[in-house]
Amino acid sequence: MSVTLKPGTSGLIGRDEIVTLKHGAGGRAMRTLIQETLAAGFLDAPASGIGLAAMDDGAALKLGDRWLVVTTDSHVVHPVFFPGGDIGRLAIAGTVNDLAMMGATEPAGLTCAVILEEGFRRSDLERIQRSMLDTCREAGVTVITGDTKVMGRGELDGIVINTTGVALTDRVVPDSGLLPGDRIIVTGTIGDHGIALMARRHAIAFDAPLESDVAPINALIRAALAAAPGEVTAMKDPTRGGVASALHEMAEKSGVEIVIEEPAVPVHPVVRSAAEMLGLDPFHIANEGKALIGVRPASAERVLAALRAHPRGSEAAIIGTVSDAHAGRVVLDTGLGRRLLAEPEGEPLPRIC
Repeated sequence: MSVTLKPGTSGLIGRDEIVTLKHGAGGRAMRTLIQETLAAGFLDAPASGIGLAAMDDGAALKLGDRWLVVTTDSHVVHPVFFPGGDIGRLAIAGTVNDLAMMGATEPAGLTCAVILEEGFRRSDLERIQRSMLDTCREAGVTVITGDTKVMGRGELDGIVINTTGVALTDRVVPDSGLLPGDRIIVTGTIGDHGIALMARRHAIAFDAPLESDVAPINALIRAALAAAPGEVTAMKDPTRGGVASALHEMAEKSGVEIVIEEPAVPVHPVVRSAAEMLGLDPFHIANEGKALIGVRPASAERVLAALRAHPRGSEAAIIGTVSDAHAGRVVLDTGLGRRLLAEPEGEPLPRIC
């Protein structure tokens, strides 16, 4: 095993104690790092609320007879402009979607902090700002306060954007609420964002165009929740780590098994072909405009119809079922047999969101 000396001591620490790119990529390695270091000491949840210990898409605090939902995210993506979007659209949509995943589909406002590297083009910054403004209008929200810092040349790779969102909701939907019998719905095709970035980053050309799915989906989720009040049990957006990581989190936290019907999972043909060529699994590739929704079986078709009636949910599909067979396990039924769907340690393509 490779080891290194810890400065100021004579002890040795293992290589696995060094932070690597996989620790920021959304898989099990990232969750473990957060739980064992950054979250240590902050894990007590507020009274009757959802706090950091839940490792959900945000926090929920009781405020009178409603819930205040708060979420924050920092965005680093390379390249900052990519097919279908840019870091500005990503920052706004990502935070709006995190609120929506907890049932808060009408954000009250966003904060925005921007850290720039000396030498960053002002024209690019203005382009990003216009994109953020357009995405805010699409989501029905605005940026209400913010901060700006500039770092020296070489001290940062271009630009980092942090956004925080707040919203009120009558009912919080955690990612840990799945129940046996629930159906799992995905709101559209998977793997679009990660494959689009990989193609642009490595200048790989395909016959059909590849575009990121980055978009605010709060209106889509609002329609799903309205179609079956109280029947949606859990939600999660499959960003870093892809659908596989999100499903594993939901199964583990809920203490259930999820069986996914692989033929039912929507994947664009060009994404499937690109993933096969690159040796990647679409289940492990990031998305930025999709959601996984757990819903009670009697209401699954109503929720699906509501999703498909929305422009951003036209390719939604029921892809799986929840059982109590083996807690924390995710099974992939290929149509020819069954196998365990592995959770990635980290995203195959770093710096994607």
